[in-house]
Formats: sequence, C-alpha cells, structure tokens
Amino acid sequence: MTKVALFVRLEAKSGKEGEVENFLCSGLPIVEAEPDTIAWFAIRFGPTTFGIFDAFPTEEGRQAHLSGKVAAALMAKASEILAEPPAIEKVDVLAAKLPS
Repeated sequence: MTKVALFVRLEAKSGKEGEVENFLCSGLPIVEAEPDTIAWFAIRFGPTTFGIFDAFPTEEGRQAHLSGKVAAALMAKASEILAEPPAIEKVDVLAAKLPS
C-alpha cells in the first residue's frame, strides 16, 4: 500500500531546460532498481518548471530513495542546471490507484 510520497519542484536556469529534462529522463532506470519506489513520475509544468513525484509504501522506502543515486545526482548538478535549490516536500498519500 502506498503511504508516503515526495513532491519535488525544480526550476531550470535559463537555457538549461533541456539539460533538466534529460537529467530527469535519465533517472528512470535508476529508480526502476529501487524496490520501494513504487511510483515515480518526472513531470513538466511549463517552459522552465519541472517536478518529480514518487511514492513509497513506508517511510523507510522514502528515506532510502532520498539517500539514493538519483537524489545524490540531483544535488550534485543542482547548482549547474537549477535556478534555485530543489523544493522537496514530504507528503502523505491519502488514496492511490496503481497497477497491480
């Protein structure tokens, strides 16, 4: 059951929008190897605004993801491609429908 999630808002530096998009797309194979990341979405809100939404069955799964490779790579590239630090929000999932 999905209990907790992360919502991360990313604002690309001017001219770095393509790099942010490529970075997000490159994260998919990494999170596919995370057994407790049961849903992961890289999203685009507008020309320079992107996001990540991911969900987990437990707080331990969420913490493992935050300590994982995608998070480390994002923090390593953040100052190069983002206009501001990522806004990371921990959220609770009230209801969800996922493939079984």
